[in-house]
Amino acid sequence: MSQRTATPPEQQQTSGEETGPAGSPLGNGLKQRHLSMIALGGVIGAGLFVGSGAGIAAAGPSIVLAYAASGLLVMFVMRMLGEMSAANPASGSFSVHAERAIGPWAGFTAGWMFWILLCVGVAIEAIGAAHIVTGWLPGTPSWMWVLIFMAVFCGSNLAAVSNFGEFEFWFSALKIGAIALFLGLGVLAVLGVLPGTSSPGAANLLHDGGFMPGGVDGLLVGLLASVVAYGGLETVTIAAAESENPAKGVATAVKTTMWRIAVVYVGSMLVIVTLLPWNEPGVTEQGPYAATLNHLGIPAAGEVMNVVILIALLSAMNANIYGSSRMAYSLISRGQGPKALGKLTDRVPRRAVLASSGFGFLTVLLSYWYPETLFAWLLNMVGGVILVVWGFIAVSQFVLRRRLEREAPEQLAVRMWGFPYLTWVALAGVAGVLVLMALDGDTRVQVVFTGGLALALALTGYVRQRAAAARAAA
Repeated sequence: MSQRTATPPEQQQTSGEETGPAGSPLGNGLKQRHLSMIALGGVIGAGLFVGSGAGIAAAGPSIVLAYAASGLLVMFVMRMLGEMSAANPASGSFSVHAERAIGPWAGFTAGWMFWILLCVGVAIEAIGAAHIVTGWLPGTPSWMWVLIFMAVFCGSNLAAVSNFGEFEFWFSALKIGAIALFLGLGVLAVLGVLPGTSSPGAANLLHDGGFMPGGVDGLLVGLLASVVAYGGLETVTIAAAESENPAKGVATAVKTTMWRIAVVYVGSMLVIVTLLPWNEPGVTEQGPYAATLNHLGIPAAGEVMNVVILIALLSAMNANIYGSSRMAYSLISRGQGPKALGKLTDRVPRRAVLASSGFGFLTVLLSYWYPETLFAWLLNMVGGVILVVWGFIAVSQFVLRRRLEREAPEQLAVRMWGFPYLTWVALAGVAGVLVLMALDGDTRVQVVFTGGLALALALTGYVRQRAAAARAAA
């Protein structure tokens, strides 16, 4: 029996709508301004504000190289994903593309791995946000704030998709404004023209152990921290399927990825390590952004940055609930999950939203039992998952690009640079990072967990694929 016989209907779709089990399509309530701001603000997340401190402490000034290297990799990944999504927008994004290119088992594996990643991400963001609020209100329990945040954003995603768009529009606007202000002040301070400051020159980049004080091991820690920080950019290709013009929205978002990464991530890391000694205690205790603003003598810098970080965490929560629910719905609509969760209500997959929020609500109990260790444990749990997803994206793009060039070249509104050579470079980069993680004792547990999860899902997906083929042949 051919693979096509066992392939669910969505694999042949080329429109921006997906049809669920009941035949009701998803909505298209996201406007172009929503997508544009989601694309711009999506790169400014909790990983940048919160996770970069540990990376700087380990890698020193070479954190700039780590963010530049992983940034180049993610630019390739987003360009490949943009090429496929502009040609065939779908709320399942790369899961749909993997199914079309490789087979149902691949779509099943990539989709559910990403769903798990986002669900755990929701819990991580909720815990981080609760930690900030309990710092302001020390008499309140952390679990209570986790519950409040989960209820608010789960409820918001149960309503129309335009609610998600409006939340992200304003969240992203605030994040973009904050990072622009930070970069502006930082560049003035580096040049020595900010009142009350003098240019540090290259002193902080070359002293206290040199540019790479932690050696290769420190650079590796910084590289892994940066990879985790970039995770989540893929959500804009999921959101595009519910926009007014999916192909245009994806194309615009992808084409701005390069300068966003260069300016926001690499630029801000360069500003921080130029202005501050990498081993400054405040980098990890206060966070690198707050420590830098305090160093510049900006009044109430720490509290201002805590507000910005809280917004970034809540924004990530909102986006992760949205992305995970749409990925789950897409998988279910293709026969890759429990049908009971696939019902649409007012063009919103509310059951999928509730299921995708489930682990976040479970975190209310976990944060009550393990308030000190839960955050780090969850981060270790999902560290390598995004790399496996990126691997599926690269393989899918390689296959589908060849197919589109033969069958429908007019659909290639966005093209991967240097195809097929840079596609191979991206695959090698993903494999290289996974190998480095496996060789490092501190990150090996992430590779073991990720490998076990990928294998279990791949085997399950393959068994389901063979069973579907057998039913079709009967």
